[in-house]
Amino acid sequence: MSDAAAGTPASPPPSPWQRERPARPHGTPPRAPLSRERVVEAAFTVLDRQGFDGLSMRQVAAELGVAVSALYAHVSSKDDLLELMYTRLFDGYAMPAADPERWQEQLRDFARTWRRRLMSHRDMARISMAHVPFTAELLPHVEALLAVFRTAGLPDRIAAEAGDLISTYIDGFVLEEGMWQDRAAQQGGAASPARPDWREMADEMQNYFASLPARDFPHLRALSGLMVADTSDERFDIGLEIILRGLASYLPAPEADAGPDTGNTAGTV
Repeated sequence: MSDAAAGTPASPPPSPWQRERPARPHGTPPRAPLSRERVVEAAFTVLDRQGFDGLSMRQVAAELGVAVSALYAHVSSKDDLLELMYTRLFDGYAMPAADPERWQEQLRDFARTWRRRLMSHRDMARISMAHVPFTAELLPHVEALLAVFRTAGLPDRIAAEAGDLISTYIDGFVLEEGMWQDRAAQQGGAASPARPDWREMADEMQNYFASLPARDFPHLRALSGLMVADTSDERFDIGLEIILRGLASYLPAPEADAGPDTGNTAGTV
């Protein structure tokens, strides 16, 4: 029995005006619809490949295989896209509840985490330095960081500046690391989070400082073996420790235990 006899209509032959379309390869999924998330992901791909100077709306559109105009249904401008990329760095991170007994440890964890997140994408430190976390999405992070400073007992004026100080230190440090990575890539070296040729360069610098005339450069000679840290991690931690100890110096001095007041004033002058 034929399909027609069974009540199943047969496929009609192609009409003479029907356009030929290439058949979709078997198993190829349809293209995902464009979204803000896909635009941001494509921007990170372009950033990692070409760096900040090569990041453009045109390059992002090319990465997605769409016209540039299609991006503007999801982001209003390149600055808007950069802000979304910056905001994405905070995804999945939450500052723990402020603990006055552990405030320095909490800030060390914050600084090291933020450095790693910045290093996860090329030139992200340049984007971070151009943006402030005062959007509705990021204000809770600012609030949590300020809580650490104030709960620790820092004066309000110092607490108001401390977050910007630490963030600027992290941004600047990672920016320098990125410059060394780019230099290594241009010279054919292997890019890595640490300075690729740092140990060899450090030895040269230390030997040079040690060879300087003692009469003219006594301090450089004396510190020649300490002027250059072994790794970027060590340099970062030392700089962070200097900042934290400086902040700690603003804490109010603990009240001295004067002992019981007996009221005896004999012998006082």
